Parts: sequence; structure tokens; C-alpha cells
Amino acid sequence: MSSKLLRGTFILTLGTMLSKVLGILYVIPFTAIVGSEGTTLFSYAYVPYTIFLSIATAGVPLAVSKYVAKYNAMGEYGVSRRLFESGKVVMLITGILSFLLLYSITPLITPFVISEGENTFSEEDVALVIRSVSFALLIVPVMSLIRGFFQGHESMGPTSVSQVIEQIARILFILMSTFIVVVILDRSVTVAISFATFGAFIGALGGLGALIWYWYKRRDHLNQTLTHAKGQVQVSLTDMYKELLLYAAPFVFVGIANPLFQAIDMFTFNRAMGAIGKADVAESAFGILTFQTHKLVLIPVSLAVSFGLALIPTITKAFVEQKGQLLTKHLNQTFQIVFFVTFPAVIGLSLLADPAYIMFFGLEDVEIGGKILRWYAPVAILFALFSVTAAILQGINQQKFTVISLGIGLFVKLCLNYILIIQLGEIGAVIGTGLGYAVSVLFNFWVIRKYANYSYHLVIRRTMLMTVFTVIMVIVVATTLFIMSSLGISSESSRVLSIGIVIICAITGGASYFYLSYRTKLLYLLLGNRLPFLRKRQAVGKE
Repeated sequence: MSSKLLRGTFILTLGTMLSKVLGILYVIPFTAIVGSEGTTLFSYAYVPYTIFLSIATAGVPLAVSKYVAKYNAMGEYGVSRRLFESGKVVMLITGILSFLLLYSITPLITPFVISEGENTFSEEDVALVIRSVSFALLIVPVMSLIRGFFQGHESMGPTSVSQVIEQIARILFILMSTFIVVVILDRSVTVAISFATFGAFIGALGGLGALIWYWYKRRDHLNQTLTHAKGQVQVSLTDMYKELLLYAAPFVFVGIANPLFQAIDMFTFNRAMGAIGKADVAESAFGILTFQTHKLVLIPVSLAVSFGLALIPTITKAFVEQKGQLLTKHLNQTFQIVFFVTFPAVIGLSLLADPAYIMFFGLEDVEIGGKILRWYAPVAILFALFSVTAAILQGINQQKFTVISLGIGLFVKLCLNYILIIQLGEIGAVIGTGLGYAVSVLFNFWVIRKYANYSYHLVIRRTMLMTVFTVIMVIVVATTLFIMSSLGISSESSRVLSIGIVIICAITGGASYFYLSYRTKLLYLLLGNRLPFLRKRQAVGKE
């Protein structure tokens, strides 16, 4: 990998992670302003919006970057520029159509969201916030295309900067507008959330503005590359977009997975809770499930996926070159890193559910929030495994099975969700999601085993070792919690104490886990000599 590409990948990863961190941190003041009811209404808008956004744009940056890089490598700069120029028109049309479709079908969606029991919000409230967020669809598809074009030229800075600016502009607008509406003007939460969801459009404007600035700054250089175009390859627009859709399709289904699972909750949760006499808490529980706790469980997922997906290019290369042993080695490393990072993180989050929830969202609704987070956190490992296995399927050219596995998982969720909520309350939705993802992941495991001729024996053995380390970590954390409780330090007292409890337990638990991994050389087996202290340990071992 060239130093330029390595630097670009680092910049893109850094921008993505910073954007995700900002997307998590703003939840704290946002929840304080609008309350749990406001976050519920916010979730009603973002679930359908995310589905439409995934269909309209998911995979576009990566697909376009792959297409542009391919023809640039051939010296056919004119082909990639032709895609860019025509693509702007296509993505503009796609955005307009997506906006019009979501805006127009909103009245058809809302009756399925609001149950017949006691509700804080009306169908008109839900329709207002969905239509407010739909405006972002006018801009985001074009923005995605431009990002992909820059990435195809190995220029990751524009994408990274635009992501961060988009997130900052969105968050600032959300916090300022909701504060003004609720605190200063004393208007309803519905009005505040309509402004908050419109923040997606404001953020998209900021991100697009950054990309346009980069375009004018680098336009002369990009135009100069056209003078070196060979002009020997002619690709029709039909073939061009067929190839582009082939690249983009797998990313669409990976990106749309979580929103579709949440959409099933959106259409069944309130009705099922109403059927068991819990209509009074259904809406707040739905917001906690799809917004507050979902944000928290995605923290370890993002970290694990970032580590795991970094190995996907090497897996693809080994598969194409038919190097079976090397492919097995890379698959072993990928799965082990995902388990190594995610497993202790989600178990720790589950164990610290109450103080973690209070740390981010305060004491309000902690009984329901802590309960949901305690069950939801372990499901996060399935989120990570689905993303990584889907990427591996693309690497071994079996991406069609991603569609099948997702379909099976959604079918399981759809069949069981209402029944599970009737039997188990709000936890039933979590278990339904876990079962659906588990089926999808197991199917992907089977496909990888069959088409990559891969054995899971080593991963299973190493995972058992990680499980032992995690059990020891749990004992350490539980002991730490007991000691603090004996000293009168309780998370139920205040948010400040909850923050202290989470930090102390995270340090003691994390230190025990990594110490055991270091002493048994598991860290070295997973990461090789990438870290200085591991290289030192290797040298000592050789002596």
C-alpha cells in the first residue's frame, strides 16, 4: 500500500470516527432539552429516513471510488469524469424522487406507528417530523457521489472534512434550534423535533459546501489529468451504471440492515405494548430502544468493525490469487480481532448498564433504560459480525448471499417480534433483533466456510480463551462495584457518581482483560509486532 493511500485511509478513518463520536456526544444535551419523549419522536422520523437514505446513497461513495480508481489506473480519466458529470444529474434526480416519495407516503406510514392506546404524539406530529427530515434527501445523494469521486483519486481529505463539517453543522443546528424552541420560546416538543430533524438538511448543506470548496480548489489539477487520458476505452452510460450498481448493491444491503430491523420495531412495538397494557410507557420505551441505548451499543461495534474491515482488502487479494493458507490466516485474524474488541466491551456495557445510561441520559427513565441496555449490549456483537461477514462475502465474490442472509434475518424478526413483545415486554424487541441477526450471521458463517473452504476451529479455541478472560474481567468489575457500593457510592445518587463508577470500572476491567491477553501472548498473536511494547515482548521471548 502506498504511503499516500495509507495516509488517506488514516484521514478518512479519523474523520469517520470523529463524526461518530460527535454523533454520540450530542445526545447528552439533546436529551436534556427535549426529554425521552422528544427522542422518541426523533426516532420515528429517522427510521424511515435512514431506509430511504440507504437505498438512495448507501454504497455510492465506495462504488464510485472503485469505478473511478479502476479507470484512472487504466489511464482512462475521461471515462471516470464522464461518470462524474452524468452521475451528478442522476443522483440529483434520485434525491428528488426519494424526497417526493418519502414526503408523499408519510400519511400512509404514520397510522402503523401510532397505536390505538394512550399516545403522547398524534399521527400529525409524526408526519411533521418525517417530512422535515426528508428534505435532506435532496442533497445527500449528490454529496455522496462527489465524495466517491475524490476518494477514487486517492484524495480522502475532502470526504473526511465534509463528514465532520456536516456533523458539526447538523448538531449545532439541532441543539440551538431545540434550545430556542423549548427553553426560550416555550413551544411544544413536536415543533422542536421538527427543527431537529430538519437539521439533517442543514448538515448536508455544510458537507456539500465543503466538497464544492475542495472542487474549485483542485479543479485545475483534475482537469489537467484529462489531457493525459488515453481515450482507448469507450463505455456506454448503460454499461457504466450497470457496473456501478454491481459495485454498490452489497453496500446498500449492509447499510440498510439495521434501519430495517428498527422499522419492524417501529410498526409493531407500540401496538404490542398497548396489547399488554403498557401503552403509557410504550413511546418512551421505543425512544430508549431505538435512540438512546442504540447509540451506546454502536460504540464498541464501530471500533470492532474499523479494526476488522481494515483486513478486508488483504482477504480479497488472497482470494483472487487463490492463496488458501493466506486467506485462512487473514480470516482468522479478522474474526479474532472483532471478538477480542467487541466481546468484553459489550459484556462490560451490559454489566454497567445503569450507571452507563445515567452517565449519558440522566436519572430519568433509568429503570427502563438500564434494563433495555443490559439486554441490548450483547446483541452488538452480532451487529459487528454481520457487517464484517458481509464485507468478507464481497471479498470472496459471494455478495449475493448478503441479500439472502439479511432477508432470512428480517423474516425471523418480523415473525417473532410481536409475539416476543407480548410475552416479554420491551425486552422482546431486543431478543427479536438478536435472533434475527444471529440467523443472518450464522448463514454468512456457513457461506464463508463453504466458498472459502474455511475452518473455524482456531477462532473457536481463541474465542473460548477470550471468554475466560471476559469472565475474569466481570469478576473484577463486580468486585469493584461491590467495594464502591460498600463505601456508599451508588450510580442512583447522581450523574457525576455514575461517570466516576463507569470510568473506574472500565479501567479496572479493561486493565485485567488486556493484562491477561498480554501475559498469554494473545495480543501478540492478534496484532503481531504492530505495537512497540509487543515488539519488545517478542524480543524478550526470543532471548
